[in-house]
Amino acid sequence: MYEDSVPDTVRQFMAERDWQQFHTPENLAKSISIEAAELLECFQWGDADLESAKDELADVLTYCMLLADKLELDPDTIILEKLAKTREKYPVDKARGTSVKYDQL
Repeated sequence: MYEDSVPDTVRQFMAERDWQQFHTPENLAKSISIEAAELLECFQWGDADLESAKDELADVLTYCMLLADKLELDPDTIILEKLAKTREKYPVDKARGTSVKYDQL
């Protein structure tokens, strides 16, 4: 469907509308929070409105991608780095099957 990557397609979309001027790290972080709340609202009464959830999740992911781009961070790299830190906090032999915080393992 798209010849360019998702980030390139989003960058082009924003550039065509000259919206980058509004994309400060602060504004993008606010937008992530706002869209995450809208995503949560899809599940407010138990049964998910899947179509609305899909749209809101796309908004959250888009703003996250835009913030990473603005901060010149590679999403794959920062996710893998954070996963490595979390792996140390939650070793499999202690964390498997439990949801307690790492300092309670």
